Amino acid sequence: MTTRTISSYRIPLFCAVTMLFWMSMYTSVPIMAPYVEFLGGSHQLAGWIVGMYGISQMLLRIPVGIMSDRFHKRRLFITFGLLFTAITGIGLWFTHDFTWILILRALAGAAAATWVDFTVLFTSYYKHEESTKAIGTISFFNSLGQVLGILSAGWAADKLGWESVFILGAVLGILGMIGSFFLIEKVEKDAPKITLRGIGDVATDRTLLFVSLLAILSQVLIFATVFGFTPVYAMQLGADKFSLSLLSLFANVPVALASLFGGRRWAIRYGEKRMVVVGFLLMGIFTFTVPFTHHLWLLMVTQALAGFGRGLSFTLLMGMSIKHMPADKRATAMGFFQAIYGLGMFVGPVLMGIIGDYFSLNQGFIVLGILGAFSALLAYLFVHNAAKKRPLTANNSTIAQ
Repeated sequence: MTTRTISSYRIPLFCAVTMLFWMSMYTSVPIMAPYVEFLGGSHQLAGWIVGMYGISQMLLRIPVGIMSDRFHKRRLFITFGLLFTAITGIGLWFTHDFTWILILRALAGAAAATWVDFTVLFTSYYKHEESTKAIGTISFFNSLGQVLGILSAGWAADKLGWESVFILGAVLGILGMIGSFFLIEKVEKDAPKITLRGIGDVATDRTLLFVSLLAILSQVLIFATVFGFTPVYAMQLGADKFSLSLLSLFANVPVALASLFGGRRWAIRYGEKRMVVVGFLLMGIFTFTVPFTHHLWLLMVTQALAGFGRGLSFTLLMGMSIKHMPADKRATAMGFFQAIYGLGMFVGPVLMGIIGDYFSLNQGFIVLGILGAFSALLAYLFVHNAAKKRPLTANNSTIAQ
């Protein structure tokens, strides 16, 4: 097969596999909290089950990144990730036991940990300086897969019942796994393997640590709300199963658009870090307003605006985490970044569940809205400090501009 033939299909195929991966994953993510409560679980139990998806990612993504940089077998990890999504779907279809549901959500988190390899392999198809563009593109198909998974899950749950959603996720995972067999592994000639010293350099990189901190705060907001308890609040307003899928649709379509245009255009025009500030402000403001919305359509509008902010900020943070890294450290850096923000996936829904049980969900949304505004302030201070240092570090590649 010629290089030109490989180039003609590797990116479209990769985007299709990525879309199937996230469709499979997100058939169940947005409905998990309402489903647990439908089975008789409390807010706090729902929070733990939703959060388990994040904590397993936090534990696994650094080892996945290191092994990927060590052995340069990114496609293998992608295939296993899709296999795990299929197993998760089949398992959730079989069981109503909360312990097994908790374990299966941890397995879904293990699948999501392979997103490290998706992002790093895809960016290897682009020039080094085009990392943000590559991340914007793959993030668009990430979000598109989530949207399509949510829509199809909403239809299936409404017409066929909750359990049909899990079978749908398993089928999509199997289709993606078949596609992954044909992905092209791209390793730079004579690419060095990651060393212990290299791991230490990555773990102490100041830019990586700061954008990872912001990513934690972003994931706290996301997994406590749209992938946690916003659907529960919507059900209090009278939402049925299909309305829940529409709510997730409104929350995720803007993410896809902001990921595409934010990473490819607006970041270049207005500056990456300034777009991160705007993104956090939108998330904070429209999370704070949730308890004051008493109509389902208005709730959908707030989630669309918050989702647009999520797409702006998180896509750019992901690109900034590896843009300044050499090729032999990129998967490790992405592993650190994604592992660290996995903490937010766990803390967000657990915190919201505790607040919901001991106080109310309304108070939880207000607390999270304030956290979003605080995150915007942190990002603003980072922009301000970087701007002051720029004349002294114009040639320093460790500062992601």
